[in-house]
Amino acid sequence: MKRTAPLFFLLFFLLLVKTSIARAEAFRYGLDVLDAQKCFQLQGKRVGMITNAAAVSRSGEPGYRVLLRNGVDLKFLMAPEHGFSLDYEAGKKVDNAGIGDSLKIWSLYGNSRKPDISLLKTIDVLIFDLQDAGVRCYTYISTMKLAMEACNEAGIVFMVLDRPNPLAPIPVSGFVLEPRFESFVGAAELPFIHGMSVGEIAGWLQKRRFPGLSLQIVRMQGYRRDRFADDLPGFCFRPPSPNLHDFKTLLLYPATVMLEGTDVSEGRGTEAPFRMFGAPFIDSKALIRELETYRLPGVKFYRTTFTPERSKFSGVECEGIRLKVTDRERFDPFMTSTAILLSLQKLWPEQTGLYRHAAFFDQLAGTDRYRLMIQQQRPIAEILDAVRAQVRAFDAASRDRFLYP
Repeated sequence: MKRTAPLFFLLFFLLLVKTSIARAEAFRYGLDVLDAQKCFQLQGKRVGMITNAAAVSRSGEPGYRVLLRNGVDLKFLMAPEHGFSLDYEAGKKVDNAGIGDSLKIWSLYGNSRKPDISLLKTIDVLIFDLQDAGVRCYTYISTMKLAMEACNEAGIVFMVLDRPNPLAPIPVSGFVLEPRFESFVGAAELPFIHGMSVGEIAGWLQKRRFPGLSLQIVRMQGYRRDRFADDLPGFCFRPPSPNLHDFKTLLLYPATVMLEGTDVSEGRGTEAPFRMFGAPFIDSKALIRELETYRLPGVKFYRTTFTPERSKFSGVECEGIRLKVTDRERFDPFMTSTAILLSLQKLWPEQTGLYRHAAFFDQLAGTDRYRLMIQQQRPIAEILDAVRAQVRAFDAASRDRFLYP
């Protein structure tokens, strides 16, 4: 009995430690934190909300229902690109809609992409709750920037219910946007892969663009920047837009999205958008041979053929490449993207179409420097060195941007 007692207490102590660690690591969206607080910050306020069907709680409850359940006076919703129900393809104009007869959904991707000031003056708080993809060209952060600007002009509170950057462990990379290339696919002077949550971006924007804005950020609990979102206990993936079907696609998105600014299909209109790319003029065997010279970490390439049902080359068979991430801890999306673009430009300089789509490509890239270096066939090491220098300068100027460890 005397020998058993110390063992019992040791096991009991270890169990307590394990339980406390599990509790410390429990993950909560900003929406869940607000719900746990009974939305006390919103009581007695008139509220609007920018959201969509992917912005749900840990239990899967839509954000607007969480607010209504807590007695919030929710006046209307607003929806970004792809619409509230995520049934609009990229670039398609989104119409106003509604939920039942009582809750209007105003489009922020229709005739205007900025919330109407007169509408905002009918409320006290505008909430932003959208799942970002971790890449500057993903337009939800552009919607957020315009909403912050509108709230600043209307003199109302802007509240962000924070959500994870799903790709946070991937190193910050890509050229920093130059102001003259600012557009709806390039909201602000961030690196292409920025490593920040929407709450962190909102705080960064407020300090630099909207110092007079009343900003409230409801932080997540249990979030760490060294974890991919699907490693967070309690995170549930919901496609944030129609073509980001799953987490594997989300990982490859920053590696292939720049192909939108070329005459190569990024796989839209197939079952695997952004996970494969191709065109009728491509010889996939020659392309793989070229790509393998770069010895890219954490990714493999396979020959494929596909026929898009819509978008580029609709109804036309394309030959191309399917990508597979083999080690996401080593995978470098921007390096991979650069190798793909250099290879396409080397093998098919006329057909790839960089010069035909220069304006849009430069908006995606945030600079014309990237395109010119690709067209000039500069060594990949030179391009990556130029990027690292910009990222170091951005990091030095923005050390206060993070809210989480």
